[in-house]
Amino acid sequence: MADLNIFETLRESHELQRTLYRQLTETSGDTPERGALFDQLKTELAAHALAEDRHFYVPLMAHDAGIDLSRHAISEHHQIDELVESLEDADPATPTWLPLAKKLAEKVEHHLKEEEHRFFQMAGKLLTEKQKMALATSYRADYEEAKAATA
Repeated sequence: MADLNIFETLRESHELQRTLYRQLTETSGDTPERGALFDQLKTELAAHALAEDRHFYVPLMAHDAGIDLSRHAISEHHQIDELVESLEDADPATPTWLPLAKKLAEKVEHHLKEEEHRFFQMAGKLLTEKQKMALATSYRADYEEAKAATA
């Protein structure tokens, strides 16, 4: 794990997010399972976005070519946060909850695909190998700290 670059490190969290939202969207009713999966996904999304903004997008904004892409991604993190808040406010027992959870899953998947297929390629050209390794280390530290703070 310590020898992963920023892209490999981010992909680990992406895969966990995919697993959690897939499991969440297969639940029904106000069950302990649904609640636990939603809490796990919420924590994962928040920790990932915080650390990714600081240790991926902010460094990319130092490059002209990285500004628009970083702003777009940070904006998507905000949209995801708003969907999470809507789910927190909704009653998990109502029929409106699952479509909202599916909307969140679709938004997260769109964001992850965009990062993996567009943003990572651009960032790969802008960051040095040394930066890619250092950013992975600093990302992991903030990510773990953020997860522990919400646990």
